[in-house]
Amino acid sequence: MAWIFLLVAAFFEVLFAMGMKYADGFTRLAPSALVVLAAIAGIYFLTLALRELPVSIAYPIWTGIGTLGTVVLGTVLLGETLGPGKLLAIGLIVAGVAGLK
Repeated sequence: MAWIFLLVAAFFEVLFAMGMKYADGFTRLAPSALVVLAAIAGIYFLTLALRELPVSIAYPIWTGIGTLGTVVLGTVLLGETLGPGKLLAIGLIVAGVAGLK
């Protein structure tokens, strides 16, 4: 169950990060509320995962999935570029998290 909690926490981490872009510096109410709720939910589910998983594994996976999800959605939804440098960095993130596991 801890791994499911971690995946749910990572989903909210991505939602939090993407919501910040749409909140436009907390000047838009609905996206701003979504950011706050996603942050709370992400941390809540991360703490549930940490009941069973070591922090040295769960936290890097949470941030890694959050980073990768944000890069992918930034590319798909916001038209951000995904060049060789970003692809290399993504590979290094995945390798680093896999190495910790």
